Parts: sequence; C-alpha cells; structure tokens
Amino acid sequence: MPWTSNGYPSSFWNQPETVRQKAVEIAKALLQDGEDETYALATGLRYAIEVFKRKKNRK
Repeated sequence: MPWTSNGYPSSFWNQPETVRQKAVEIAKALLQDGEDETYALATGLRYAIEVFKRKKNRK
C-alpha cells in the first residue's frame, strides 16, 4: 500500500510526525524486500520508536 504524508495507517496516528515518517520509510523498505504488509507496518513502527528513543537519550 502506498503511504503518504496524509495517508498513514491508523496505528501510526498517535505517534509524533517524525516517528510516523521514519516508520513509513522502514515499512516501505520492508515491503520492497518482499515482507508482508502487516509485518512491515508493525516492524516499521517498532523500529522507528526505538530510533527516536535512542536519539532522545543521547541528548
């Protein structure tokens, strides 16, 4: 599914914009690698949250 800046999956809406953008980036990459859409969405969101938690802890 093509996601855009205005068309995020509903599970992403409670996240900050930066996390949503990163999650979509990761999910799209996983889809290109042949992963299932459900897996790509869940994994993309999980890793995006992790990335931004790490960045926040570094400051």
